[in-house]
Amino acid sequence: MQKIIPHLWFSANAEEAVNFYTSVFRGGKIHSTTRYLEAGKEIHGMDAGTVLTMSFEIEGYQLIALNGGPVFTPNPSISFFVDRQTKEELKKLWDSLLDGGKALMPLAEYPFSPYYGWVQDKYGVSWQLMLPSEETDQLPPLMPSFMFIGENDGKANEAIDFYVSVFKNSSRGITVRYGDMPGDAPFPAENIAYADFIIEGQKFAAMDSGKDHTFNFNEAISLMVMCKDQEEIDYYWEKLSAVPESEQCGWLKDKYGVSWEIIPEGMEEVLNNPDKEKANRGMEAMLKMKKIDIQALNRASE
Repeated sequence: MQKIIPHLWFSANAEEAVNFYTSVFRGGKIHSTTRYLEAGKEIHGMDAGTVLTMSFEIEGYQLIALNGGPVFTPNPSISFFVDRQTKEELKKLWDSLLDGGKALMPLAEYPFSPYYGWVQDKYGVSWQLMLPSEETDQLPPLMPSFMFIGENDGKANEAIDFYVSVFKNSSRGITVRYGDMPGDAPFPAENIAYADFIIEGQKFAAMDSGKDHTFNFNEAISLMVMCKDQEEIDYYWEKLSAVPESEQCGWLKDKYGVSWEIIPEGMEEVLNNPDKEKANRGMEAMLKMKKIDIQALNRASE
């Protein structure tokens, strides 16, 4: 089971986005759908029956899409690497993602890849498409990537060490600094141009960027950590939460502003209980929580 699941926030078109992603990426599958209940409408503002979340799979990787209203918008601070083995395959995927979107780095040859491009799709989600080189041929088919910018610029190395220390089955991989690259470094030589690391057996990437970006980490792309029990929820909550005012319904922000959701396995079953009265009670209890209390959630839905 995938321990860490990227969670994508959409205003009201999560179903449309999921149908698009599962059609253009390899191995597209929709696993499950949860819907809003009457409970908590004064908070979430959605009509009962509207799609709440959709769990789906692309490239052998599980993600979740959420209809959360026009509150947060995805941006390139968290993007997703996707590789292809031929230029033709990569160009086909690029064209699909570029339709209605915009190119952040044009599809071309770069020193680190014979064919690469960075595109933001029509839903605001960013993808880095790459034809692997000898140095990057061990990349997984899909890999989340953090870009440390603004007040976080220069903290990618520190953040990797932090995440590796918090999560189990973790290790560092490749580290390339701007000073290691040919030519004049565009940013401080010690800053990270590219690094990858493993947490909970899943590979992630990170980089620093000193450009004057108008965005930063936000809740539009969060990382859901599936926990087996209350002890595990308590552990990750204590280690990661650094912005108390952001704590709500299992969501938190770490010291870099990255959003995480610390969620018990089986939460979906509580909200999808065929007994609507029990499901509504579970939803009402969850909406009042900051850190999820499994016993209280179960009592409310009994």
